[in-house]
Amino acid sequence: MSTKELEQLTIVIDFDSTFTKVEGLDELARIALEGNPKQAEIVGKIREITDKGMTGEYSFADSLRERVALLPANQLHVDQLIAFLKGKISESFKRNKAFIREHADRILIVSSGFKDFIVPVVADMGIAAENVHANTFTYDGEGNITGYDHTNLLSQDKGKVRLLQSLALEGEVFVIGDGYTDYELREAGLANKFFAFTENVSRKAVTDKADFVVPSLDEFLYINGLSRAQSYPKSRIKVLLLENVHPAAVALFSKEGFQVELLKGALDEDELIEKIKDVSIIGLRSKTNLTKKVLEHPNAARLMCVGAFCIGTNQIDLAECENRGIAVFNAPYSNTRSVVELSIGLMVMLTRNIFEKSTKMHAGVWDKSATNSFEIRGKKIGLVGYGNIGTQISVIAEALGMEVYFFDIVDKLALGNAKKCNSMKELLSTVDFVSLHVDGRKSNTNIIGKQEFAWMKDNVIFLNLSRGHVVEIPALVDAIKSGKVWGTAVDVFPYEPKTNDEEFISELRGLPNVILTPHIGGSTEEAQANIGEFVPSKLLQFMNNGSTYGSVNFPELQLPPLENAHRLLHIHHNVPGILAQINNVFAKYHVNIIGQYLKTTEKTGYVITDVAKEYAEDIVNELKLIDNTIKFRMLY
Repeated sequence: MSTKELEQLTIVIDFDSTFTKVEGLDELARIALEGNPKQAEIVGKIREITDKGMTGEYSFADSLRERVALLPANQLHVDQLIAFLKGKISESFKRNKAFIREHADRILIVSSGFKDFIVPVVADMGIAAENVHANTFTYDGEGNITGYDHTNLLSQDKGKVRLLQSLALEGEVFVIGDGYTDYELREAGLANKFFAFTENVSRKAVTDKADFVVPSLDEFLYINGLSRAQSYPKSRIKVLLLENVHPAAVALFSKEGFQVELLKGALDEDELIEKIKDVSIIGLRSKTNLTKKVLEHPNAARLMCVGAFCIGTNQIDLAECENRGIAVFNAPYSNTRSVVELSIGLMVMLTRNIFEKSTKMHAGVWDKSATNSFEIRGKKIGLVGYGNIGTQISVIAEALGMEVYFFDIVDKLALGNAKKCNSMKELLSTVDFVSLHVDGRKSNTNIIGKQEFAWMKDNVIFLNLSRGHVVEIPALVDAIKSGKVWGTAVDVFPYEPKTNDEEFISELRGLPNVILTPHIGGSTEEAQANIGEFVPSKLLQFMNNGSTYGSVNFPELQLPPLENAHRLLHIHHNVPGILAQINNVFAKYHVNIIGQYLKTTEKTGYVITDVAKEYAEDIVNELKLIDNTIKFRMLY
């Protein structure tokens, strides 16, 4: 929309559940009835009447009269409501405060609510009192609300229609609102377009009538070609979260205004191809495989970044993601403590034969015997893998009086009195406990098999809380049956059910002194909450700021906040001359570069350029057309 067209446009905006996240009268009732035993009942009744009025099921005049009659409020409560509502302005309105202030003279707040609390709230966004059309309360001498001005057009049925008829607005009129009374302006021919606003509430009776359904003010501005806080409305960014990731992740993405879909289970390749269509962000755990076949499918064309809500990333084709300019992030530390604690607990349970004794107790058998029950103090533990988890187990095991040995293909510094072994054979033949903590790379497949079990001491305790494919299961079964392995605990398996409804099948079922857990090493409330916040924070930094710090497959850049500039993000194949070509484009159009950042990997280059806001649109097209460009996007 051109400047001239904008000057001839009036934007009519509803207040309750549009400009703010809540309904003012409902909240006023809640505040006024604080401490009243009938608060929930009365507020519930008011909200029910509000909703029926908003969907057109109820006469508005009757709705207003009945709600105010139920309202035992005074001026003090109105003042409290104003303070509350100032903290409840819709997120997309706050993001676009600059637009609202700049065009406040073209914006009318038309509401069936009350000026008493609306005017002070919208004033903070630059909207003058004369541009607010709403009802007004009447008060007695003590400041108690006694009713409202019944002569006000907005207190009557078709009140918004009558008001706009009286205003006789010139030029185009666009209406943004969440209620049926907002649509009536379009129906009456007083508005050119009606935009059903669904950021806070969505009513089918309203959205079905709309010219456009807009989940945010950004979307409204985007549709009409108006200046906005986001280069691309976040409401258009789809997030697909799989495997029942923590609700904290859903809340963080939703708060940003993204469209979020959460699925409880994992998806196979074909299912994922179908669901990934138009998705920009995908979050998964260990059971869903993001393969080359999925990534090269046209449905994945919009994918920008991937979040592994776990430690491992072997389920993701990292190289193909990098080739396509898709950044991948994981949670390398968030569930470490949970896995460590479970490992220690399982060792104690196995050495004390707790599992078998508990089963007997449930069957009514009292077996108070110390036979085959041992302390872990003084025993030798061997850690295969000495990374984040292995080192923490090392410290705790030593504190419990155990001798710690470890083997890792990478040279690692021993903590405390831990002893490094030079080979797997040396480690396995030395220790009483073997605990696996390696990553999921393909080269680790079946690193523990028949030969490795043969190297172990008789009556060894064996734990695998790393990856299912690192142990040859038939060899483990034979070792248990032969007595080589006295007790074992396994938390991960070569194949794991995709959902809780699928039966778990394994040769390990039914064997003595074998504890099987359903991949719950990191499944604690604390760990999942940490992951649910950590991974989205990385993904949001990348989407909102361009930062890639912590990415497992991408050039790592930690960028400063974007201020008073546009940020241009250019991802390309790492070949000579790309930076020069980018800067030649800026020089050609005399663009002032405020800041520039570059980082590369062997295959990929990542250039971020902050530029002054004034530049030719042709720049964007030229940057996209540079040879070897993989992806390009803008932030402002």
